[in-house]
Parts: sequence; C-alpha cells; structure tokens
Amino acid sequence: MEVQAEPIKQERPSQPSQKQEPVKLYHQVPAIGTHIGNLEIPRIKAVLPIIQGANEDELEKGVGHVYETALPGESDTVLLAGHRDTVFKRLGEVKVGDLLIVKTRAGTFTYQVKGAKIVSKNDRSIKSTYPHPHLVVSTCYPFGYIGPAPQRYLLMADLVRDR
Repeated sequence: MEVQAEPIKQERPSQPSQKQEPVKLYHQVPAIGTHIGNLEIPRIKAVLPIIQGANEDELEKGVGHVYETALPGESDTVLLAGHRDTVFKRLGEVKVGDLLIVKTRAGTFTYQVKGAKIVSKNDRSIKSTYPHPHLVVSTCYPFGYIGPAPQRYLLMADLVRDR
C-alpha cells in the first residue's frame, strides 16, 4: 500500500539570533530508558509508552523520545521516533487536523497535525528549532519496505492545548 504524504506549508526554523528562551517544564532531563509518558493517537486508537532515548533498547519498549530535542510541552521541537512495524504500524492513517496527545508528569499536551512529509533517512532538518512548541513523529518509510528503509515519514504537529 502506497501512502501519499500531504504537502505542508511550514514556517522557517528560527534563526539563532531570534530564538527565544525555551520554556522548561521539567526539573531535570529523564534518564535514558525511563518511561516519561504516553502518546495517544485517537485516529488509530493507540496509546503508546514514550521512553527517553531512541536507540534500539528504548524502541523495543515503545516510542522513543530523541534525547537532544525538547521534552513534551516545551518551546522547541520535540522529536518522537518509533518502528514502522510495531508502534507506528498505522501511522500513515493519521490525517492533517488529527490530534496527538502527549501525557507526562509535567502535564497533558495536545498537538494538532499540520502535515506530513517524506525525507531521506540522513535528513537532520527534523531537529530544527522553532519558536513555539512543535512535535515531529518519525518512522521509517516506505511502511512495507523489507530491510533498512531509505526514507523517513514525518508527522508535523503544533501544540494547541496544554493542561
């Protein structure tokens, strides 16, 4: 099954001189391997554990939070990654406008999907900084590919509500 990614209009990442001081909601960065919360994807009726770190050990347990990126709810890019054949098997069914809900000890953060794109597996622009809370959910692509996939499927979402 071929998935057509919808194009998105995305603002340019902020320049270093324009970057605002990020909001810090966590007293300390969670240790690698720690369960930091859950990702709820209502469209596909999924509730997935989020584990700090995105190496194979963490991805075997659930969705990995890429350590170098902001934590959920903070002002900047939060990057979550997962395997296309386990936690994100149905990620291609998520549509523009759908909600992604992240629950952590710091609160509940609701992001709205603004678009999807497909990039090379070597593309590092997904770690770009933004002046507002921004979530990127990443998995290997094509979804049905056997072996190491040459691309990444990205869902881009903006924070619309927190509590």
